[in-house]
Amino acid sequence: MEESQIIKIKKMVKRHNELCSLLSQPQVLSDRKEMQKYSRERKELEKIVTSWKEYEKNQNELRKIKEMMEDEKEDKEIRKLAKEEKKELDKKINILEKKFSKFFSLEDKYSQRNIIVEIRAGAGGEEASLFVADLYKMYIYFAQKKGWQIENIHFHPTNRGGFKEVVFAIKGKEVFSFLKYESGVHRVQRVPITESNGRIHTSTVTVAILPEAKEIEVEIKPEDLVIDTFHSGGAGGQHVNVTDSAVRITHRPTKIVVQCQDERSQHQNKFKAMRVLRAKLLQEKEKEQQKKFSLQRKTQIGRGERAERIRTYNFPQGRVTDHRIHLTLYNLEGILNGEMEAILNPLRKKLTVEDTEKIIRE
Repeated sequence: MEESQIIKIKKMVKRHNELCSLLSQPQVLSDRKEMQKYSRERKELEKIVTSWKEYEKNQNELRKIKEMMEDEKEDKEIRKLAKEEKKELDKKINILEKKFSKFFSLEDKYSQRNIIVEIRAGAGGEEASLFVADLYKMYIYFAQKKGWQIENIHFHPTNRGGFKEVVFAIKGKEVFSFLKYESGVHRVQRVPITESNGRIHTSTVTVAILPEAKEIEVEIKPEDLVIDTFHSGGAGGQHVNVTDSAVRITHRPTKIVVQCQDERSQHQNKFKAMRVLRAKLLQEKEKEQQKKFSLQRKTQIGRGERAERIRTYNFPQGRVTDHRIHLTLYNLEGILNGEMEAILNPLRKKLTVEDTEKIIRE
């Protein structure tokens, strides 16, 4: 193991010990919120602390075995047995070191979470709005192939069949793990229907992937919320609400605004909007605590300018290029129809390794 890894794990062990001490103090035991917070943090550290103790025990045994093997006074048979035992210890230590590498990958933290997806038109006017619809369909098709569930939350349609904004949830196994690297600016290059001279137009769309937050992870005070209801013109064309059932929630301290219009019931829309709000507040919490796996929305989606992009979809050449891993595939139609594994698998493989290395260095 690298020295930087060992230093990091020892800090985790120290924090675990501090938490054990805190959880035995009367003032913490009498405060339910504090107790839940510390208990949750201790539980997150439990696995790595247990594995570290096992690792140290095996390393100590390995040192003794090596001394025995190097001692020429020892019986040959004993030295032979020591050699066999060393092989077993080496295997155990290797398994633990691989486990530590997984611990350092913060994919584990949210990998099993459902997600909130936000797709918004960036630069490019109506063409950008049309591509929001294309990306929305791409993620829907991919989710269907994976057997995941979709929940629509909010749509802001345009007159030509596009969307200025789409917000929806995806539920299923390892959803965040598969899609977390979709956050960023997606650039499209194609000839718009309205372009009579056949010139290629460049537009951008921003995508943000937010893991859903558990209620105990973020505190939302009722007095910090401004809740408005308004008339909705229909959720993505599914139906038209005839009452003021759409809900907009403003969180005063952070000025975050979320809204939902997909359900006929005001209560259901409020419930969905609160889920989005919790996800965004979790994002803010991560930022404040300076977590290594930052979910800062500004970092994720940039400003939507044409020069900022993680991926380019070029229609004239039928290609998709992911600029982070320098991968180009000539299967644009297939990818937009949900065949995303060809780009997601190499992306996840490389960026997960880079994330891990970054965490270890910090």
